[in-house]
Amino acid sequence: MARASSVKDVAALAGVSLGTVSNVLNRPDRVSPGTRGKVEQAMRDLGFVRNESARQLRAGHSRMLAYVLLDARNPFFTDVAEGAERAAEAADLSLFLCHSDNRASREGDYLAHLVEQRVQGILVTPVDPHASVLGDVRRNGTPLVIVDRTRDDDEFCSVAVDDVLGGRLAVEHLLEQGHTRVAFIGGPATIGQVRDRLEGARQAWAESGLPDDQLVVVPTEGLTVVEGRSAGERVMGIGRKRRPTAAFCANDLLALGLLQQLSTAGSTVPGDLAIVGYDDIEYASAAAVPLTSVRQPRQELGRRATELVLDEADNPDHRHEQVVFTPELVARRSTLG
Repeated sequence: MARASSVKDVAALAGVSLGTVSNVLNRPDRVSPGTRGKVEQAMRDLGFVRNESARQLRAGHSRMLAYVLLDARNPFFTDVAEGAERAAEAADLSLFLCHSDNRASREGDYLAHLVEQRVQGILVTPVDPHASVLGDVRRNGTPLVIVDRTRDDDEFCSVAVDDVLGGRLAVEHLLEQGHTRVAFIGGPATIGQVRDRLEGARQAWAESGLPDDQLVVVPTEGLTVVEGRSAGERVMGIGRKRRPTAAFCANDLLALGLLQQLSTAGSTVPGDLAIVGYDDIEYASAAAVPLTSVRQPRQELGRRATELVLDEADNPDHRHEQVVFTPELVARRSTLG
């Protein structure tokens, strides 16, 4: 295998010093146009490729941010990543994506590796926002921002959405449509967003004055299309007199699975069951029956998180912020007919 060309090779071919080549690479304004042209031509002739890793190691950090996301199969998180990527590009940085798959051990391995790689900052949607591994990252000098989660303290910057309000908006909408029996579909309860969305749903239900048992909780093992289909079978298996006439799903993937199951069984939406999802991913409006959904500013979450982690990396007067966005309900045919 041929040896890669070095800075020394470029300097020798161009007939200049190593310092001049370094200036062309790092401070081109300090080199005359003629000399710069000779060096650049030598680089092309030799097929020279700059060793960016070595340069970043000397600088003490890389030109890279990282986002450890919870579930790469969920379009919500890829939309958040897109917002983060755009903000990183605006700062002349790259964004590296890691998929924890909702596993704490995998998340910890990624975080340790990213610290070793000296990334400028880390965004993470953690399995547990209070996990000690997050503090380990901070103690190693790497800025970290929590995305789509909140903590009980101000030890980190975080960006999230008011999910209690989102749950209220969903159920208030169904109540306005005249529904008096509603299913909440979502789980597991260990996920903070699921708990908050259910809490908001219960608050709205309590204010309606309807009996508590007419808000039926249908737990799921995850927030997937498959779990949504399974929940649909259970909901439609309830006797007609007790069966909910509407469902609020903890995310859009569950809602899409529920919609699929009803369609397969020959049931109609919203005739037999009205459906509200959560997140308002692109597929919600494109579904066979466009889904009513609680919209989160997904890309804005990523953009703001990136701004915060860069401020923490660059600003000695940085103060941690806990940013909470307001959701909005987008009504479509799945509840309006």
